[in-house]
Amino acid sequence: MQPGCGTLPTVKNPRRRKPDDPERTETLRLPDGRTLWLRPVQPADAAPMAGAFSLLTEDEVRRRYLHPVKALSEKYLGALVNPVPGRDFVVVAAEPLPPGEALVGAVARLDRDPCGDTAEFAILVSHFLAGQGLGKAMMRRLVEWAEAHGIRQLWGDVLDDNTSMIALSQAIGFRREHIPGSGGQVRVWLDLKPGM
Repeated sequence: MQPGCGTLPTVKNPRRRKPDDPERTETLRLPDGRTLWLRPVQPADAAPMAGAFSLLTEDEVRRRYLHPVKALSEKYLGALVNPVPGRDFVVVAAEPLPPGEALVGAVARLDRDPCGDTAEFAILVSHFLAGQGLGKAMMRRLVEWAEAHGIRQLWGDVLDDNTSMIALSQAIGFRREHIPGSGGQVRVWLDLKPGM
């Protein structure tokens, strides 16, 4: 585990929603002193997210998308910033500024599978924010949303050399298994208790 990976940011709940509402906005104070908002994505985040993508390293992109990606397509970006209510959930860690003005340094998404009771997740935390416990805070938010929406299992495919994502998922209680013929991927999954 990298230094600082086990340290969670300090969290406050200053916004309108209830403290246990998974779609709330929280102020996070990172261990290095920076302040971010952990909040649901907004359509206005599209341009800052597209711009921030160019700042990612090739390895960060490969580990998130499981293959090289040069830029986010308009279609993909549009779907990312306009999640379908009740089916998709996307949370971002951004500067404490209005959407569209705030730099976005991390994104976590959850897509409900067609069967309705499982969902795939993905998280990307840029190297500018790595090692601050942000991935764990975002994963916990995905779990909260999934349980509140009746999802029984979260799953994701991870490259087996993405040791930070594997360690994060295992720290939260995910199990893992090798995917035969996948070229070095593992599947991690977590059984949930919906409605808790």
